[in-house]
Amino acid sequence: MGTFARSRERSGAEAQTMRLRTTLLVVFLLGTAQIAAAQDARAVLQAAAAAMGTANLRSVRYDASGFGTYFGQSYAADADWPRFEVSNYTRTIDYPSQSSVETYARRQGNYPARGGGPRPIQGLVTSILNGGYAWTVDGATATPAPQTTEMRQVEILMTPHGFIKAAMAAANPTAASFVVAGTSEVGQTSGGRRMTVVSFIALGKYRVNGTINDQNLVELVQTWLPNPVLGDMLYEMRSTDFKDFGGIKLPTFHHLHLGNFRLNQGHDYMEIRLANVQPNVAVMPPAVPEAVRQATVPPVRVEMQRLADGVWLAGGGTHNSVVVEFRDFVAIVEAPLNEERSLAVVREVQNRLPTKPIKFVVNTHHHFDHLGGLRTYVAEGATVVTAQANKEFYQDVVLYPAPRTVQPDRLSTYYPFFVNARREAIETVNVRQKYVLSDGVRTLELLPVEGLEHSAGMLMAYLPNEKLLINADLYSPPAPGAQPPTSPTPSMVTLNDNIKRLKLDVRQHVPIHGRPGTMEEFTKIVDTAVLSRAN
Repeated sequence: MGTFARSRERSGAEAQTMRLRTTLLVVFLLGTAQIAAAQDARAVLQAAAAAMGTANLRSVRYDASGFGTYFGQSYAADADWPRFEVSNYTRTIDYPSQSSVETYARRQGNYPARGGGPRPIQGLVTSILNGGYAWTVDGATATPAPQTTEMRQVEILMTPHGFIKAAMAAANPTAASFVVAGTSEVGQTSGGRRMTVVSFIALGKYRVNGTINDQNLVELVQTWLPNPVLGDMLYEMRSTDFKDFGGIKLPTFHHLHLGNFRLNQGHDYMEIRLANVQPNVAVMPPAVPEAVRQATVPPVRVEMQRLADGVWLAGGGTHNSVVVEFRDFVAIVEAPLNEERSLAVVREVQNRLPTKPIKFVVNTHHHFDHLGGLRTYVAEGATVVTAQANKEFYQDVVLYPAPRTVQPDRLSTYYPFFVNARREAIETVNVRQKYVLSDGVRTLELLPVEGLEHSAGMLMAYLPNEKLLINADLYSPPAPGAQPPTSPTPSMVTLNDNIKRLKLDVRQHVPIHGRPGTMEEFTKIVDTAVLSRAN
């Protein structure tokens, strides 16, 4: 081997050694930086714990009042969640047992009765958590709520002291500091003050950030929760107006956000001012009822009910879809709840109609429980048909190609590059227009609902040959054996007005909630309102 060859070989070996040394140095420095960040985070947490008296706080009870909202039920797609008054609010948190009891009364108050949610707003809400078990209480009835367990566990660590306790117990918390310029959105902090954000992973998957001010008080806690509509959804609690309770500093004001900042800078979830705060109250964690202990999240069940030749109700849960067969394709009316529900309906359609693609999915309105499975059908290649008022929200939020890190879905996992396709995947129905799907034999008409307070941009679907009218949230026939209502709801009156305005010949009502019913049933209920208005 020549001198040059040996030199080149030696140089290559030396270069490889140098690269290895450099890599090891970088790894060492990164590891050192992570250790330093963790050490800095623990120092920040210890200082905050000392200032706030966290080590001395085992439990807290507070009484409050303010407002709450109906998440995902706004009147318009770009509006805040509809509000209601909250009174007689009490909450007790026991940190060692990770238990919580929250009770409050709700009423419409002075807030406008527009948007979704039950009407009229009234009654008590009681939510309970004991470790890994969650349930609600209505009177003497305990209803298991296993699907809310993680959310309620997160709620505890969103409190200032809950955050400190959880962050100090975390394996690798990190910290970063910054100086506020101008007026901060964090609490009520003004410019020039130093803030430190401590971050850790909770419950193995939730990134939780706590902002600690220059007085070592936790002003803001944020995390991101999975949501079928919004994806990685921001959840935050701003805690201010701290007061000293025997060496323990506790906030007397909480403001919570739950939503997506690409859509709306507000999305208020709850705001309460604490009138009475009691640290270290005697707490007996609530006993877990046996039914709650045994409960699991029920599997998705789809029951196909034939409504007419080539038309099925896909029921079996709290929400329905309607499957309409055409000569060369299938249209689905409504994609409610989430991807799991939509995939179950898709499987049923494929089993019954294996050669026909799902070409259209009709969305009646923008409320989250009615569009949570929409992305699943887009991933199947379907075109969304919805009201014109919803288009911007669906393009820029629902179908936005951002990663979904907490809970990926099919669209984000298998079709991440549909940036342009998302604008082509939506067709809209304008006000006072009729959108028609037809193959020359079967016709499906999509009709805007006028004069509705429940939701802007509501559509109903009508099959003129079959005389079937599909509606969401406007009318559901009473359950078998139940007494019909003695008077119609405002939404039922609006539905009746629209049937007459459009001169629809309806034989059967097919709701997205509940069972199908006859026009005669509907007419008997709404006649009282018609007679009242006539007089």
